[in-house]
Amino acid sequence: MTRTIIDVHALQTVPPSNLNRDDTGSPKTAVYGGKTRARVSSQAWKRAIRKHFREETDSIDNGDLGRRTLEIVDTLAERITKLDSSLAENAVSLANEAFKAAGIATKVKTKKGQDPKPPVSDYLIFLSNRQYDKLAEAIVAGEQSGDKPTKKALKDIIKDDHSIDIALFGRMVADMPDVNVDASCQVAHALSVHEVANEFDYYTAVDDTKEDAAETGAGMIGTLEFNSSTLYRYATVDVDLLRDNLGDDVATTRAVVAFVESFAKSMPSGKKNSFANGTLPDTLVVSIRDSQAINYVGAFERPVKEGDLSRLDQATKTMGRYAEKLAESYDMHPQASWYLHTGEVEGAKVFGEKLSLPQLLGRLEEAVSQRVGQE
Repeated sequence: MTRTIIDVHALQTVPPSNLNRDDTGSPKTAVYGGKTRARVSSQAWKRAIRKHFREETDSIDNGDLGRRTLEIVDTLAERITKLDSSLAENAVSLANEAFKAAGIATKVKTKKGQDPKPPVSDYLIFLSNRQYDKLAEAIVAGEQSGDKPTKKALKDIIKDDHSIDIALFGRMVADMPDVNVDASCQVAHALSVHEVANEFDYYTAVDDTKEDAAETGAGMIGTLEFNSSTLYRYATVDVDLLRDNLGDDVATTRAVVAFVESFAKSMPSGKKNSFANGTLPDTLVVSIRDSQAINYVGAFERPVKEGDLSRLDQATKTMGRYAEKLAESYDMHPQASWYLHTGEVEGAKVFGEKLSLPQLLGRLEEAVSQRVGQE
């Protein structure tokens, strides 16, 4: 069997921003190569990718996606009611009974003086929209026939027909390890290719009702921490595992293409209204490998410094040189590789053929489709 691994590398310049905060409100950082770097966590960018799937990607509809929530009972109850309005009054209890029968614990959270709310799960549960629909269909059919679905039948629904985002990012249910899904993609923490020092924005807000009066001064003052950086971003997709999770060649190819598109176009939303920091990668490299995934972050252990080239172009050149030496040293060359680059760095040619993003996604779709079909 031919292995198929997709590596995605991006260099992206972000202006003053606070994309991903720590518990004190400061932009996250990490020490790499002995220097402090800007950092955006893997979780933050995976969340942005999933959001892009829902809101911006034309190739994926709602049925291909899932929902991660504590409010699993209410979510299922809505679908039961939609299928059979006569069950509306009992929908919450039917949904709760179904999840308990399947092995997922729920509990009721009620505050004093408030009406009881639908039960919630003990932890976030990630289920596909199709799984919710099939659970609702099984429950409604059982109520109409008097033959309620068995525990095995309910669990089988949860174990099958995974959404694209579950197949990519995985699912863990501590109490039900047999329904866990191994993630087929890995997303690295984004790191700046250079040293950073966080800065502070001292801001004031004027009280509109007093700005024309004799009273002077701000209605509010505060500080906001930020930095700006050129980030190296990396992710990899194990297409073979993705195919196992989805069970369908066409869905697998569609998922890979959608992931690469959303990886390129997504942006964590932290403080976006304060900074309007939406950018796109200036360099994007997509490679197909048949051995193992390779992260190029080692190219930036020594921080990139400005010279005759811009920091971004210098980073692109540095990454190209590193990739070439790594491939020669280990004799591990990609099976295919394409790149997008907004500059004119000659060193980028090592990454293969220069294309626009639509062209690159088209080549990727064709290549993945052929390789998945060989299995």
